[in-house]
Amino acid sequence: MDKQNVTLSLPGSVLRKAGKIAKDQNRSLSELVAELLTELVEREDPYAKAMRRHMALLAQVTDLDTCGSTGWTRADLHDR
Repeated sequence: MDKQNVTLSLPGSVLRKAGKIAKDQNRSLSELVAELLTELVEREDPYAKAMRRHMALLAQVTDLDTCGSTGWTRADLHDR
């Protein structure tokens, strides 16, 4: 994987806490930041974003325009 160096400006308290988290996980701060940014990029993948939007719309649908009743019976649907 092609890597590039970047310069970040972070509040000192955030940098110290992030450094401690990385040390506790036996990782470098660079690895920690790379993982978090990778997760963010993958989460914003167009397909994944569309899937989340679609699932949110499905969660809003409660009655499928039937107003809680149907105009058919089980026998009608399974007529043989």
